[in-house]
Amino acid sequence: MSETTTVRDEAPAAQERTDAPRSVGGSRAFAVLLVLTGAAGLLAAWVITLDKFKLLEAQVAGKTFTPACSINPIISCGSVMQSKQAGVFGFPNPMLGLAAYAIVICVGVSLLTGARFPRWYWLTFNAGTLFGVGFVSWLQFQSLYRINALCLWCCLAWVATIVMFWYVTSFNVRNRLLPGPGWLRAFFGEFTWVLPVLHLGVIAMMIFTRWGADLWAG
Repeated sequence: MSETTTVRDEAPAAQERTDAPRSVGGSRAFAVLLVLTGAAGLLAAWVITLDKFKLLEAQVAGKTFTPACSINPIISCGSVMQSKQAGVFGFPNPMLGLAAYAIVICVGVSLLTGARFPRWYWLTFNAGTLFGVGFVSWLQFQSLYRINALCLWCCLAWVATIVMFWYVTSFNVRNRLLPGPGWLRAFFGEFTWVLPVLHLGVIAMMIFTRWGADLWAG
């Protein structure tokens, strides 16, 4: 009797480990979120790229160019663009964003048309968003404690990337594409929004702790 009971108890666990679907499509809300975050990141990358080109043209001509988002010494896109961290891969960082955020938009639009993707695709996509959130975290540290300036368009890209990462991770956990216990899937199913809010709240706290009232000084 005990042996039979053991088999019955282990069967659901074995099934749970193998019942991940071969291909998965996303809900309309998830697809729209990808399109919106991808569009926000793409807009930020596009504006920064244009300003970077204008800045380089001005330097060649011996003139000065001040981006519109350079409000004061702290909120200064120009200072960030001219830093060595702005081209860590040997080319302007936003050019990487132009490609990456465009891919995100394509995935979102594909989901809206009913597309379904295999597990390896979703894991690769998740790895890309993980790289993105890791890279923007490094840029946040550099902006706050090395460059000592903020770029508002960069901040928009940070927000888009963070939201994107947590919701893609949530999607993969809930669909058993990433391993996780049942309580974690339940948490992501109901409270996914908590994680990006906490993440962004920590960054906001770091910014205001770093500069406080001086942030909006003229």
